[in-house]
Amino acid sequence: MADIEFFKQMAEKYSVINLIWQPDGVVNGNASINAFYKSCVEPETIYFKLDDDIIWMEPGLIEKMVSFRVDNPQYFVVSPLVINNSLSTYLLQVENKIRLDKYYQASSSHPVLWKSGYFAKELHQWFIERYLNTGKWNTLYIGKKEMGMTRFSINAILWFGDEMRKFDGVVPGDDEEFMSCIYPTKHGMSNAWNGDAIVAHFAFFTQREQLDKWHILERYGEVCCKNFANSDKMRGYYDAVQDAMTYVKRNEAELTQRKSPYRSVPAKITWRGRIKEYLPEAVRELLLIRYDLKRQGGFIVE
Repeated sequence: MADIEFFKQMAEKYSVINLIWQPDGVVNGNASINAFYKSCVEPETIYFKLDDDIIWMEPGLIEKMVSFRVDNPQYFVVSPLVINNSLSTYLLQVENKIRLDKYYQASSSHPVLWKSGYFAKELHQWFIERYLNTGKWNTLYIGKKEMGMTRFSINAILWFGDEMRKFDGVVPGDDEEFMSCIYPTKHGMSNAWNGDAIVAHFAFFTQREQLDKWHILERYGEVCCKNFANSDKMRGYYDAVQDAMTYVKRNEAELTQRKSPYRSVPAKITWRGRIKEYLPEAVRELLLIRYDLKRQGGFIVE
């Protein structure tokens, strides 16, 4: 309810924000997402789905991506180049925009490019220090890249409502697998990256614990805050968001006691989760340290 209160305040302040409630009235992790696609079928409409942990977008990104979508109607979905997305990193590698310690294969769930928090830390630091702080992110542009018959993490994608309308927005099972792979493959379509438009994605769940320790999110916050200070318009938006967040934090105890409009589905606990739940904090910390020692860095050469 604290999260919901934040979004309510944003919607009350800005008429462009329209809150769409989960159609089934159920909160069940990623499985709750699919129902929203049924509302994304309006004709002559472009939809842009962004993960909630997209933490930076280049100036003019939305306009650039909409233009790319209009100019490339043959693709099912299109995506910008995403910093901290396994296949986007693969593209940067093969285009010699980033030099890694060895060749890493193209895989949406790669054990390093997707899973490793240490790699994600290096990648974010590399991007912030070399490209955000210098304003040279455009030197990473790689042009348009087609893809087909392969899954990718859909951190930021655009599609036409007309195409989604053909199947009434009914997305079964894993929405990433269906949207990026199954549907376009069955219908002889491909997808594409606009490699001349860049966003940064914070973390996959496999990376979150490590990235939080290194305050990567705060570093992006500093960059954004500095940029917002140069614009009265952006500074106004920033201040409004901060005011809402301050209110929510100050009233969090009361807000979390309010009745939720959603029915919650208990998360399935794996055997690993059960074991971890009963381990003393000191033991869990030792296990994390042991994992950390396996590979702490040195992925990016230059």
